[in-house]
Amino acid sequence: MELLPMTFAAGWASGINAYATVFVLGLLGRFLGSEGVPAGFERTDVLIVMGVLALVEFVADKVPIVDSVWDVPSTVIRPIAGAVIGALIAGAQGDLVTITLAAVGGITALISHLAKAGVRLAVNSSPEPVTNVGASVAGDVGVVGVTTLAVLYPVAAAVIAAILLLLTLGLGMLLAARIRKGWHWLRDRWGRGGESETYRSSP
Repeated sequence: MELLPMTFAAGWASGINAYATVFVLGLLGRFLGSEGVPAGFERTDVLIVMGVLALVEFVADKVPIVDSVWDVPSTVIRPIAGAVIGALIAGAQGDLVTITLAAVGGITALISHLAKAGVRLAVNSSPEPVTNVGASVAGDVGVVGVTTLAVLYPVAAAVIAAILLLLTLGLGMLLAARIRKGWHWLRDRWGRGGESETYRSSP
């Protein structure tokens, strides 16, 4: 199971930014000839689409309300991406290895996403913008760094990903009260936005 560390690390990165993870994997596979990268990720059309989506998420991640709203559909997208990456790394043969790596990738991405979304919800509800942008940049650096290591040094990448995951989960527990307040903040902001649209559209 030498592919397990790479899958775990890529799953963690997918939980933070799935598009950037696929984009970085594709670049490494195409230009460095790195083994283990699914061939489909190296295609020009895939790189273009993933690059554009990664750029969109990069910008959206810097805007507090947009970031938290973006995380809602990502609860489905990121774990699926992690599972697909795991399956493709295994060769997608439909055997036990494929199923195992798909499960590892998907579950790791889900836990990583939930931990990240919770912490960012607590941060995003803060009135000052510095903490939000700092957390976003840290996530961007983490995704690129861990994904690159996942291809070049998978065991080291898996260890770092595990540490980051545990740290984020621990931080989420410490910020539990702030996360609850952040959820109310998001719901109120989203509700006010909906009411404003209704008011503007009324005769």
